[in-house]
Amino acid sequence: TQSRSSAASDVYKRQAERGAARNTLAAYRGDLEDFAVHARARGLGTAEAGPDLVRSYLHGLSAAGLSARTAARRLSALRQFFRFLAREGVRTDDPTELTESPRLPASLPKALAEAEVEALIAGAATLGGRRGALAVALVELLYVSGLRVSELVALQAGALRADAPLIAVLGKGNKERLVPVSARAREAALAARGPAPARGKGAPSRWLFPSRAAGGHITRQAVGMVLKDAAIAAGLDPERVSPHVLRHSFATHLLGRGADLRSLQMLLGHADIATTQIYTKVLEERLRQLVEAHHPLAG
Repeated sequence: TQSRSSAASDVYKRQAERGAARNTLAAYRGDLEDFAVHARARGLGTAEAGPDLVRSYLHGLSAAGLSARTAARRLSALRQFFRFLAREGVRTDDPTELTESPRLPASLPKALAEAEVEALIAGAATLGGRRGALAVALVELLYVSGLRVSELVALQAGALRADAPLIAVLGKGNKERLVPVSARAREAALAARGPAPARGKGAPSRWLFPSRAAGGHITRQAVGMVLKDAAIAAGLDPERVSPHVLRHSFATHLLGRGADLRSLQMLLGHADIATTQIYTKVLEERLRQLVEAHHPLAG
């Protein structure tokens, strides 16, 4: 029979082969070692644990005040460990199979304030030159449309036209939707793209934001880096600024100004309106904070 330490080492090896990050491997190791301590305190070995031991371990995490997210991650590590033991024939069952994962709280989107978005656009403009024009265009388009960054980088060169206030976007599941784009955002994007090449100087790129990357268009990583530069120029924490944050800001600000959920769902390209409903929690939280900060009897 394979020893516990050898089995755990093989789990780490398999995770490394799958490309898991070093921090992820360290977290898994720590999780399994913590469970081993719990098992030894009850006179059991890790590999011999049963469902009752797994449940008592999770209960202990909750009693110790650890978050549901931490408990869910540790249960995930245990699942992988025991499934590995079952595959290798070390044991015939998985004691985590019927264990329910802790209920995780819905994470609220972290939107920028409207004034911060304006500051971000102004900061982007100060970068100057081609990068400044690109930064302004990216912020304007992401914020005015709520596009996913994958949708933005894949926009075709002819997607934006002066006579067309709507653009067709190919979203998740190859579903197409129409998204309004302001004249200001269109002008910024066309300015960033620059004039078409002169005759005989080569064919123009098929992408709205071309680059020398393998795909021929700007990459998601490059968009993120440009936004970080714009945030620094605007005096904002760059860790708070990303394409996804601008998408959240678009949705949160629209809802706060009276947009209905169904329209917001269509604009964001959500297949299920339940995904869109998370933004109502953002609005509820802001209203609660407003009352607590300003109502005379809130204290």
